[in-house]
Amino acid sequence: MPDTRPSRLSLQGRQLLAASLGLIAFLGFTGYALDRAFTETAESALRDRLKSYTYAYFGGMEFSRGKVLLPPEIAPDPRFNRPGSGLYAAALGDNAPWQSQSALGQSLPLDAKLAPGVQRFAGPLKISSSDARTIKVYHFAMGLIWDQDGVGAHDDIALTFHVFEDAAVLDNQLAIFRRALWGYLGAAALLLLLLQVGILRWSLRPLMRVSRDMARVKNGEVERLTGPQPLELQPLTGSINAFIASEREHMTRYRNTLADLAHSLKTPLAVIRARLDADDADLRQTVHDQLERMSEIVSYQLARAARSGHRLYHIPEPIAAHAENLVQGLEKVYAGRGVLCEFELDPAACFHGEVGDLLEVLGNLLENAFKWAHSRVLLTTRIEARAGSKERSLCIAVEDDGPGIADEQVERVLQRGVRGDEQVQGHGIGLAIVQDIVRNYSGQLMVDRSPELGGARFTLRFSLNR
Repeated sequence: MPDTRPSRLSLQGRQLLAASLGLIAFLGFTGYALDRAFTETAESALRDRLKSYTYAYFGGMEFSRGKVLLPPEIAPDPRFNRPGSGLYAAALGDNAPWQSQSALGQSLPLDAKLAPGVQRFAGPLKISSSDARTIKVYHFAMGLIWDQDGVGAHDDIALTFHVFEDAAVLDNQLAIFRRALWGYLGAAALLLLLLQVGILRWSLRPLMRVSRDMARVKNGEVERLTGPQPLELQPLTGSINAFIASEREHMTRYRNTLADLAHSLKTPLAVIRARLDADDADLRQTVHDQLERMSEIVSYQLARAARSGHRLYHIPEPIAAHAENLVQGLEKVYAGRGVLCEFELDPAACFHGEVGDLLEVLGNLLENAFKWAHSRVLLTTRIEARAGSKERSLCIAVEDDGPGIADEQVERVLQRGVRGDEQVQGHGIGLAIVQDIVRNYSGQLMVDRSPELGGARFTLRFSLNR
């Protein structure tokens, strides 16, 4: 059995959750990428700065005759002259090591000796400061060789120059950048989420309108979904409207079928009622015939309710035999009034459709004629051909010598539930049934005055070229 429980999340909630997760993932990756890029750029800038300090010292230093390193009088950065400033320099060679004044009391790792031209950058490294604290530093080392003018190559001085900088400087830069980065990204995420909410509400507004319209249809306020819809929703709303129309059509057809069934059974019941005074044998035959007809009527009406329209290409059905059976029953019902029916039937005239539809049409038209006629009813069938054309049609006409129907009353009496005279017994749906069936066969129903009998004439035309 399908699960019809409502989902915990609405469409808007699903879209917002998906957009939020995607946005968080995107901004998180973007923030991480920018953070790594800035960190690498800052470390590269620090390396270049420490390298420039190395070149500045190398360019300004001298060596005494005893190969003692003499630093430049002015340090590349004043912090090299302040103990514990966080910027330290040292040189290690064949002679005694040299350290800047800022390195006093610091335990600097000077054990690395590099060949001339070799560079090394590392960090952050942990060292012990003069106040017994552990600090982190970045370390740049470079192998150099001092060429003494006029002296042999074996007297050149090789040394490794070291520059250290406290990692707190870079950490502060990174902290400032990260606060700004994540602050801006957070503000951007909030702004984008608000924008996404607005976009979602605007995008889902047609669905919300459809939901409201469906509620109005359910409450009976409107009959169908109205208003322009986006291209993507037009097939959905069109299908819903078609379904609503189909359901209403089915309900109307079922109601009409029940009314038609009651109306169709009225004549057989009247025949049985009229034959109650007859002898037993005649009564049994009449009751048997009318019960058979009632059974056929019930089967026909139920089948008619189940199908949405007639089928094409039926076997031609002769009209004469069915018409005679119907007239025999009606003459018994209206025997007290002395109404007789005359026939002018073309043997070639056949009905191309359901037998039940033919009986329903003829039965209602003949019963209506018997009801209003003074003494004569005329049933005519013929095949008509249009001059200069291959089109052929079946024409069925039922006429009576009654009072007829005024032209301005024709449309009214064809409506369901309307009777030509409220004092005459009936339900007012017989002619509506005829009109429905004729419409299903794409036929024509015309009502005028009979030129021969003077009463009403009902003419049906069905095309034989379908």
